[in-house]
Amino acid sequence: MSDILLEARGIEVSYGGGRSLLGPLKPALRVLHGVDIVVKRGETIGIVGESGSGKTTLGRALLKLVPISSGSIRFDGRDISALSDEAMRPVRRRMQMIFQDPMASLNPRQSIRTILTAPLFLHGLASSRREADEQAAAILARVSLPETVLDRSAHELSGGQRQRIGIARAALLKPDFVLADEIVSGLDVSTQAMALTLLKDLSREMGLSVAFISHDLSVIRAVCDRVYVMRLGRIEEEGPSASLFEQPRSDYTKLLLDAIPLPDIDPGWLARGQDSTMKRGERA
Repeated sequence: MSDILLEARGIEVSYGGGRSLLGPLKPALRVLHGVDIVVKRGETIGIVGESGSGKTTLGRALLKLVPISSGSIRFDGRDISALSDEAMRPVRRRMQMIFQDPMASLNPRQSIRTILTAPLFLHGLASSRREADEQAAAILARVSLPETVLDRSAHELSGGQRQRIGIARAALLKPDFVLADEIVSGLDVSTQAMALTLLKDLSREMGLSVAFISHDLSVIRAVCDRVYVMRLGRIEEEGPSASLFEQPRSDYTKLLLDAIPLPDIDPGWLARGQDSTMKRGERA
């Protein structure tokens, strides 16, 4: 078995184009320009870049949530580039996404119970309501939320709780690969620590491969094994996290690091932040 889980080569994505009703043919806007990226089994990669660099588009392309115009995507040795939606269904269980805005990704008209259990039935991971409820309650406990949350709606939860529901929903399907897109953006430091620690722990326990998209270089440095730096739809630099931050090769990476001064890493900040959030949750 290859140690590579996900491999993309020459990925190009374009938006727009075509002929308007009243005007001439409009050129398509190319967002990704021949991007190569590799994710090994069990590793966490970071995808970082300034706004408009194409990092979110790349993430969605890897999951086939946006179509690619050129290139190939291989998942667990299989070329999935041209698979139909129907053929992708069994693959999608193994490729999950945690969204930046959990309020937008959680159906406001559904209870948390429905949000968590519906995918279990869809992918054949539960054969009865009782079995699905047991799995949902177990994953809630794993992300430090009480079973009573099952009967609440997303708007009744805090931002940190909603993000933990997003993590729980992804982990519940026992995926091999998880894309986390700016999942701690807008959260306070202790809640960030809770979410990041959960993701790190689940990755280790389940053997997950994770692609972590973020503009926060401190977060990337704390959680990622390797880092891809993007600029204008291209990979500017790639390398192990420690060496990339200590000795960047690209002038652009150096400018990016200089523009956002990084504090010295305190190895205990994630654990302390998690403890703080856990105590607040217990009081709630």
